[in-house]
Parts: sequence; structure tokens; C-alpha cells
Amino acid sequence: MEQSIKEQLLGLAEPDFQKFTAALIPNIDNVLGVRLPLLRKLAKAIAQGDWRTYLAHAESDYFEEVMLQGMVIGTVKAEIEEMLRYVAAFVPKINNWSVCDSFCIGLKFTNNHKEAVWDFLQPYLVSELEYEIRFGVVMLLDFYIEEPYIERLLSLLDQTKRETYYVQMAVAWAISICYIKLPGPTLAYLENNSLDDFTYNKALQKITESYRVDQTSKQIIRGMKRKTKGKR
Repeated sequence: MEQSIKEQLLGLAEPDFQKFTAALIPNIDNVLGVRLPLLRKLAKAIAQGDWRTYLAHAESDYFEEVMLQGMVIGTVKAEIEEMLRYVAAFVPKINNWSVCDSFCIGLKFTNNHKEAVWDFLQPYLVSELEYEIRFGVVMLLDFYIEEPYIERLLSLLDQTKRETYYVQMAVAWAISICYIKLPGPTLAYLENNSLDDFTYNKALQKITESYRVDQTSKQIIRGMKRKTKGKR
């Protein structure tokens, strides 16, 4: 009898890798410890079969089960409307940065449907939920840091509610990549924005840590740091 997906994942789990992964994602406690290349291989196999039935009945007891669903969605081919329905159904399952970021980078169909996905993302960017916002921000980061979108993208980042850590870190990360790819408009934004101090300073830090930014620019960025009163 063919093994269930859960049985396959349990068979691929490694106790030492479980400890490593669990330490990286402190807010969840359902990690099995399956390496990502093995999950991708399994996702590819599922995508070549009856993936719609799989997604309709997939279980989400373990971190890897959720990660696998996201990978399958990123692997399959379907019309854009159907793809976005699967994305919308998956987003509420995101409860950590790892699933969020892995899911986003896998949604390569975005490259061929920029405007449709841009419109689709807008409600997530004004959500009240931490990982819905992070999903929207990381999608912008992965697919929209380019000339036609940069002004609108920076404006959206500036308006995004970001009282929660994983949103603040995603916004800071996105701004740093904006600066690396398009320093002119991003520097102008950094000189006039409404970011909270933590997100703003974290964005500057990430810029100065990048090997793709020259030393002169790093000095300028360091000089823009805001002084904060004993905050993180």
C-alpha cells in the first residue's frame, strides 16, 4: 500500500535537524525535521500527479506539511485565477517566517502576471494580521523591486502597519533590497518617510551589512541613523 504524505514525511525526519530547525523558528512547536531539498522533491512528485486532490485534502498538523503545500502551489501550472485562489486559501495557514518566505519565493508565476498579482496583494498589505502583512511585503520584495513599481512599492511599505516584529523585519529587509537595486529613489525615500525608528534603523543596518553596497554609500547610510531612547 502506498504511503501517505504524512508517513513519507515522518520517514524523512531527522532528529538533529529537527532541533536545528526548531531553534530557528521559535514560535512553533510542530517541526518534524525534514530537509528542504527533500520537501521540494516530494512537492515536484505531487505536482506531476493529481495535485488538486492533494491540496483539497492535505493535512496541516506539522510544519513540513504546510511547507509542502506551499511548495506544491509554487510548482504546479494553472490559469492565474485558479492559482490565486490556491494562494488565497494557503495564506491563512502561514504562522511563521520560514513558511511565509519559502512560499513567496516559489510563486514564480507572478513574473508573468505582475499587475494581476499586484492587485491581489493589496488587501494583505492593509491586513491586521502579522503574517498576512508579511506575505504581502515579501511578495513585493521578491517580485516588484524594479523601476516601474519602485515609487508605489516604497509608498506601500511606508503605509504598512508594522507594530509586530516579523512585519517590521520584512519591511526593513525590503527597503534594504530596494536600496541595493535602486539606490536613488530609495535614498530619497529614506530621507523623508514615516517609518518607526526600529524599522528605519534596521533597514539602514541591513543596507550597511550588504556586500553589494560600496563603503562610501555605507558611510552616508550610517550617518542617517536615528537616535532612539533605549528601545530594541
